[in-house]
Amino acid sequence: MLAAAQRLRRSTDFAAAVRGGRRVGRGAVVVHLTVPVSTEPSTPTSPEPVRDNSAEQSSVPSRAGFVVSKAVGNAVIRNRVKRRLRALVQDRLTALPAGSTLVVRALPAAAQASYPRLAIDLDAAIAVARSPRERRSR
Repeated sequence: MLAAAQRLRRSTDFAAAVRGGRRVGRGAVVVHLTVPVSTEPSTPTSPEPVRDNSAEQSSVPSRAGFVVSKAVGNAVIRNRVKRRLRALVQDRLTALPAGSTLVVRALPAAAQASYPRLAIDLDAAIAVARSPRERRSR
């Protein structure tokens, strides 16, 4: 089970991740991933010594939230999908950079998807969301 510090609970947190994150859909899930920007100045502009914020940034855990709408199925099916996704994300959350926010939205196809199929879809979506964005040619 995810620790309380690793769960998204407020709608503002969900909205920030969905609006500001990178969206990738694969199979039965859509992933919204927001990775914190590391601000490392190349040349200090002030005469004061630069503080090392790496300890502060590593203490911020990665967080995850889940969206499973009624389109997926009745309450029993929605809860089963949520439990499966929670178990899958728990193993993958440590691989994300500290301070990341992950929102996993289940599509109606998730109701019939097996656990291994959900794992494959989730892994593929997270991998694409973490990769650098390619520039499209016109």
